[in-house]
Parts: sequence; C-alpha cells; structure tokens
Amino acid sequence: MNLEPQRENVGLQEVLDEHKISLRRRFEHVTEGTDERGSRTLLNRVFTELYITEGQSKEVNTQHEVMQLGTTSKKEIIQDTPIKCCDIFKALSDQQGCIRVALTNGVAGVGKTFLVQKFTLDWAEGLENQDVNLLIVLPFRELNLIRDQQHSLLTLLHVFYPTLQKVSAEKLAVCKPLFIFDGLDESRLSLDFNSRTLVSDVTQRSSVSVLLTNLIQGNLLPSALIWITSPPAAANQIPPTCVDRVTEVRGFTDDQKDEYFRKRSRDEDLSSRIISHIKTSRSLHTMCQIPVFCWISATVLEHMLTTDQRGELPKTLTDLYSHFLLVQTKRKKNKYDKETSPQDLMEAVLLKLGRLAFEHLQKRDLMFYQEDLERCGLNVLEASVYSGVCTEIFRRESVIFQKSVYCFVHLSVQEFLAAVYMFHCFTNRKTEVLQDFFRKKDGGGGGGGYTSLDLFLKEAMKMSLESENGHLDLFVRFLHGLCLDSNQRLLGGLLGQTQNSPEIIQRVIKNLKKMKTNNISPDRSINLFHCLTEMNDQSVHQEIQEFMKSKDRGQRLSEIHCSALAYMLQMSEEVLDELDVNKYNTTKEGKHRLIPAVRNCRKAVLHCGRLHGSIQTQRPDGNQLSGCRLSEISCSSLASVLKSNSHLRELDLSGNPLEDSGVKLLCSGLKSPHCRLETLKLGGCRLSEISCSSLVSVLKSNSSHLRELDLSVNCLQDSGVKLLCSGLESPHCRLETLKLSYCSLSEISCSSLASVLKSNSHLRELDLSWNHLQDSGVKLLCSVLESPHCRLETLKLSYCRLSKISCSFLASVLKSSFSHLRELDLGQNRLQDSGVKLLCSGLESPHCRLETLKLSYCRLSEISCSSLASVLKSNSSHLRELDLSGNPLQDPGVKLLCSGLESPHCRPENLKVHKGMEDLTADDTCECFLLHFPEMFSEQFKMAVPFIFVVQSTQ
Repeated sequence: MNLEPQRENVGLQEVLDEHKISLRRRFEHVTEGTDERGSRTLLNRVFTELYITEGQSKEVNTQHEVMQLGTTSKKEIIQDTPIKCCDIFKALSDQQGCIRVALTNGVAGVGKTFLVQKFTLDWAEGLENQDVNLLIVLPFRELNLIRDQQHSLLTLLHVFYPTLQKVSAEKLAVCKPLFIFDGLDESRLSLDFNSRTLVSDVTQRSSVSVLLTNLIQGNLLPSALIWITSPPAAANQIPPTCVDRVTEVRGFTDDQKDEYFRKRSRDEDLSSRIISHIKTSRSLHTMCQIPVFCWISATVLEHMLTTDQRGELPKTLTDLYSHFLLVQTKRKKNKYDKETSPQDLMEAVLLKLGRLAFEHLQKRDLMFYQEDLERCGLNVLEASVYSGVCTEIFRRESVIFQKSVYCFVHLSVQEFLAAVYMFHCFTNRKTEVLQDFFRKKDGGGGGGGYTSLDLFLKEAMKMSLESENGHLDLFVRFLHGLCLDSNQRLLGGLLGQTQNSPEIIQRVIKNLKKMKTNNISPDRSINLFHCLTEMNDQSVHQEIQEFMKSKDRGQRLSEIHCSALAYMLQMSEEVLDELDVNKYNTTKEGKHRLIPAVRNCRKAVLHCGRLHGSIQTQRPDGNQLSGCRLSEISCSSLASVLKSNSHLRELDLSGNPLEDSGVKLLCSGLKSPHCRLETLKLGGCRLSEISCSSLVSVLKSNSSHLRELDLSVNCLQDSGVKLLCSGLESPHCRLETLKLSYCSLSEISCSSLASVLKSNSHLRELDLSWNHLQDSGVKLLCSVLESPHCRLETLKLSYCRLSKISCSFLASVLKSSFSHLRELDLGQNRLQDSGVKLLCSGLESPHCRLETLKLSYCRLSEISCSSLASVLKSNSSHLRELDLSGNPLQDPGVKLLCSGLESPHCRPENLKVHKGMEDLTADDTCECFLLHFPEMFSEQFKMAVPFIFVVQSTQ
C-alpha cells in the first residue's frame, strides 16, 4: 500500500493549519488610527457590522467622500440587496454561475480594510468560508515595494508568507485558494489587461503586475478566488468583464453608528452622551456614516467627557479636528518626552507634517515615503514619536520590507493639517508659500490675494470652486473654521499671531454669501454654505428654515439661500413630490444652485421657460420666467443624481441649451441600474442626431425605465430618428410616449417609425406635429396602424402639411378591428370639408374606438358640422372630446352640431369651438348651447363666449 500521497496530504494540512494560526495572530487585534501596541484591542470586541450592498449605488466618483455624503440618500434604497461580509462569494438565489472575482467599492475610511480583516479572522478561526483551503491577503501598498522585481506566483507567496515555504506548485494546484488584494487606490503597479504576456504556470517568473493581471483574468491558477477592494474612483482599473460580482460598502446606518459608539465604551452613560451629542450636530451625524469619522468623534468626545477639560463640545468639523489634534499630540508628548517636550518643538513637527500634507494634497498624493518626509524637514524619529496623526503602516517584521510607507489616518486629517499649515503661513507672512499657492490658480505671479484675511480666504475659496474634483473643498472649510477665536485658542502657537476683528470676520462671511459660482457644478456651490457653518454663522440656515415653514415661494432668495435650501432639501427625510425651480423667486444662478435638491424629489422641473424663441412660460403674476439656462456642467451634476437616485421619476429640462454633449452626460446616468427615471423632457435643448445616438444606448439598456421621451423642437432630422428607431426596436425598450414635434422630419422618418410600430413595440403615444410629413408620410404610418402588433393609441399630426388624402388613409385605420387609436390630432392641416367627410366614414364604423378628435384650424365650414353631427348621433361613436377651434363654422354650423348633441347616443364631454373672424353671433350660439347644457354655464363663462366655448358635460 502506497502511503506517500496520504503523508503529502497530511503535510499540506499541517502547513495550512500553521498558516491559519499565523493569520489569526495577525488579524485578531485591531489598531484604530495609530500603531501603538498598547492600544490594540480584539477585533471581535469592537467590530460593528457594515452595510454592504450588491452592485454599486453611485457612479465612479473622484470627489472627496465628505462631499459625497451630502449627495447620498439617508434612507436605505428599496432595490438594494444587502450582503453580509462572509457571503461575498456566495451567489444569490436568483443568480447563476460561480463568483470567482469580486470587487468591493467604498469611499476612503468606510471600513473596507476592517472588512477584509474580519473576513480573514473568521476564516482563520474556522467560522466561515471553510470551503477555501488557503487565504492570502496581499495589500497593494506592500506589493508596491516589489513592483520592480521578478517573481513567480509561488515565490510571491513564499516572500509574503514564510509559513508557506513548504507549499509546492503541486500542492498549490490541489488547493482552493482565495487572494485578497486590498486598497487598489494605493497601487503603483501598471495593471495592463490588454497585454499579451500570458502566464499560466505558478512557477513562471514575471513582473508583479503581469502576475496579478493573469491571476485576475483566470489564466493563472483558474481555481483561485479573487477579492479586490477599492474606492470607486480607482475601481475602473479592473475591466468589468473580469468581475463576477460588484459590492459596495456603504458604511454605517444610523443604528450601526449607535452600536459602534456603545461597543467602544463599556460605560453606558458615556456612550449615550456621545450618541446624543453627535445627533445634535447635522454635519457630524452625517459624516459618521463613515466609520473613521466615528472613531475620530469618539476619540475626541471620550477624552473631553472623561477629563477635567471644560468647554462646549465640538459641533463643527474644524472644532472636532482641532480637539482631535490636541488629544493625539498630548498622548504622544506625555508618553515619549516627559522631561523636555517643549511646546515649540511639538509645534515645529506638526507644521512640518502640515507642509507634507499641504504639498501632497495639491498633488493628490495619499502615500508618502521617507524621501517625502525628509524633503519637508521631517525624520522618521519625529514622525513616529511626536505625532499621533501620522503612522507607520508597514509591518517591518517581514525581511523584504526595507522601505517604510507613511500616510495620514484619513484624507480629512491630511486636509486639516494642510489648512493649519496654510493658515500659519498666512499669519506669519510666508509670502513664497502663498505666492506659489495662488500662482497655481492664475498661472502668473499669484497677485496679492493674501494681504488680508478676507481676501486670502476669498482667493482660496475661488481655487476650491475651480478645482476639478473638489479636492480642496474640505481644505477651505477648515481654513474658514480656523478663523474662529475658539479654534485659535485650542491650537495656540500653531496658527501664529492673529488679530481678527469682528469687522474682518463679517467681511469673510459677506464674501461667502455674495460669491458667484457661474459655470461651476451646483453641487460644489453648497460648500459655501458649509463654510458659513464652520464659522458658526447660522443666519442663512435659520432663514431657510423659516422659508420652508412658511412655504411662501414669493419671497426673494439669494444665491447662498438657494445653496442652503438645496442642501436641506436633499438631506430631508421627506421625499419632495415636485421641485420646480421656476416657482422660486431668485436669479438664474440661484435656480442653478437648487439642482442638487433633485436628488430627493420625484419630479423635477428645470425647464428654461422658452422654446424655439416663441413658446414662453410665465409666472402666475404674468412675469416671464428667466429659467435656469442649464448647460453641460449641470448635466454632469444631473447624471450623478440619476446614478444614485431611486426617487426621481420625471425630469423636465426643456428649453435649456444642453446640446449633444450635455445629453451624452445625462445618458451615462440613465443607463445606471439605480436610475428609475420614467419621463424625460428635452424639448428645445439644441440637440442634433448625435443626441439620438446617445439615447439609443439608453433605450437598448435592460436597466432603463424610460416610459416617456420628449425631444420636440430639436433639429434631429430623419437621420436622427432613424438612429432612435434602432433603440425603439430593442426588446429591452419600454418607451410608451415619444414626442418629436418640430424636429425637421419628413416622410423618411415615417418609414423608420412604421418599422417600429410594426414590431412588438410598447409605443402608445406618438407626437409628430409640426413636421413636413405630408400625405405620403401618413400613408406609410397608416400601413402599420392596422397591424395587430401596433398598440398606438394617440397620434398627433397637427401642422404636417396634410390634405384630404390623409383623411382617406386614416379612415381606413379607424375602420380596422386591429386599430387601438383613441386620440387623433389633425389640427392646422388643409383637410377641408371633403377631408372631414372621409374621416367621418371611419368614425361611424363599429370598430372605431376614437375618443378624442382635434380638428382646429382645418378650414372647415358648416358642411363639416353636418358630417360630424351624423357621427355624434351614431350609437357606435365613442367620441368624448371634439376640438373645432379656429374654423369658420358660423352659427348654422354650430346649430348643426347641437342637433347631434341632442341625440341620446351622443357622449361628448368636451366640445371646443373657438371664434374665428366673423363666424359667430354670440347671442345665437350661446342660446344654442344653453338649450342643451344649461348647468355648464356660469356668468364668467357667458362673458367668455365671444372668445371661446368649452363645454364639459357629465352626461
């Protein structure tokens, strides 16, 4: 009997058991923020379950996570599918196939690394995922150190995990391994998934980048499971075709926030006081959705509530971070430098860290190496001894890691220290630093934007607003917060000597309220309101609260009021039924700033109030609306809304100069699986056939919920409609209403649309008014209206240059038993009496189900009234609404109509007869109508008789 294979299996199992023990020791303790051994606690004691969902709620976003918090819904979205940490690789009940590669998104500090740590510990303790034989955690920040070396997958494992030295290629082949690559945003590897370098042998040597791409693609060790964690902005490095599951870590729900604070402290009274205080501050409570902010808040509040420190608890971010810096530096000073610890030495080190933070914030660097520290005058001893906010994050016990990497515990801490350093440079007149900072804005010599505090902050705010992705937004919030005497007292000599009179502070506040944000995303404008909050100015917030309570939309709103209102509406727990920016009394820029509130409403009306220079929208008081005049910049913001909003169902952007580039941005949001938009109105938006190409991809998407699309008053032309029809014929398209009036179309478009209607189309309403379709175009449409597959119910053909010939085609449709037409608009065509006579032959058919017929301005006389009266008397007629406005019917014609109204078979509920030039005698006509519908007439109606008759009957 050959016992060798059994011995090999036993040997492999011993190695794997030893590896589990090693991982358990490595991951069973956790350090939040600092790398002090004395502060390490058991992970299972403090770990709070995170809210993880299937899919990705938001677009790939490069903005700071604090900015994203203001745009994220507070409520758990109905269609989200929650997933537990241990179930990342388990398929849902409705999913087929195995999950080999999983990608988990989440903003910085949301807990992705903690999640990896918990997953690994549960596996190492034998609690979860025991079908996995071997689990390997490889953080990208560690892989960076060997990116220039050649390795095989096998030697890579041996280098990072010496306990696996005995694992051979043969043994690895029989394992079911799981590789976890944590922190894709920290990667310095060149992950080229288009490379043709194939690696399929675990002993084949190559660059680390090539090994990883082949591993992810399944060329190398295809049995291996892969889990990658990344912030959304970096996730696009991995091709979607390589990923079987995308999940997102959303952070803490409100209940999980409370649980976190209770777990941190065994003192129930203390945790309750912390929770209570966090909830009193709108900004702090919102930010605690991200676990790292919970940790920072808890660190500060625990210290303040358990020491003799007096004073008001922090309510603003700057106040909180000032206390956080104070707590961390006191800890380090007391521990390491009890004898000397001169305050100026501590401040010098913090300022060096501030310089490091500031210089790399401008470059958007999150990771620093020893040479970066030395360039700022820092040495390793200073960084490790005197600062609790900069931590050595590499584990030095591994012999390969001769080079340390540094980072701040969170990007917001880097931004705070950068603001402290910049404020220090201002107060100490370090002109070279200031000049260099402002030079980046204007490309010149920097100007004199730093001569006084109000000008300095004004220029810094302009730089923040003009930055591409808002990477300076939180930085300038901290800068404004540092103006307050309370924060200056806390930080002492760090900020230098300041003499901020109340007059200067008021000038700063005034600048924030008056600052213009033209051509800047409306989401970014909200930061002006946040800066006011950091300066403890609550005036705007209070004024908007009063405005919302009064619901007086006539009150004049300034731009800063609109930014505050947008923020408060989108953060409200109540979903707004309708946001119509034109109902607010404010400027064009003010309406523009209201756009972020769209995130929390069901219907958004952002139309400009003018279409094609002739169709105007007016306020109830008669004043013409100025509109928002939205552009491509606004579309970028709206695309973000569409990608993250489950509430929005209707969006009206009519009359805005969006152009094709704007629609292309919108379509990126419309294709999101989280978009639930059903109605989109883009009338008069300066679109061409290029927009049709963009919209086609939406109509073909299986995630689109569009039911109504209005593209009227755009120069789409036949070529654009042809493109659009390729989307309408898609089996995924569910569009029911399509409006293409005034789009420069001809009979060629009718041919394309006929093909759509002939298919199993969902179209129920088609508006082709004000196009040169002519009789030949209507003939093409009518050829399919009799098809059993056509479900069209409403057809609008006003002003399409039609004659009585079209009436002949339409009469045939009305007689068809397959026709579903319920509404037909033929207004402003030269149908004449002969055309109406032909049409009436179809209306009298027992198969006709038409309920609404519009024949305004069709050059009809009393002869047509005779034909229509015959229809009204017919017991097969279903007409409910008849519009004959603008026709010279004269009194005899109206009397003929009334003879039809007297019939017991007549069912009209709405009859319109608009007075022509010298058509009617008011007394005769009024007498005729009063005879049949006396209950319909009021004194006001009688006064309107010379102009318009509208009869609405309940018969």
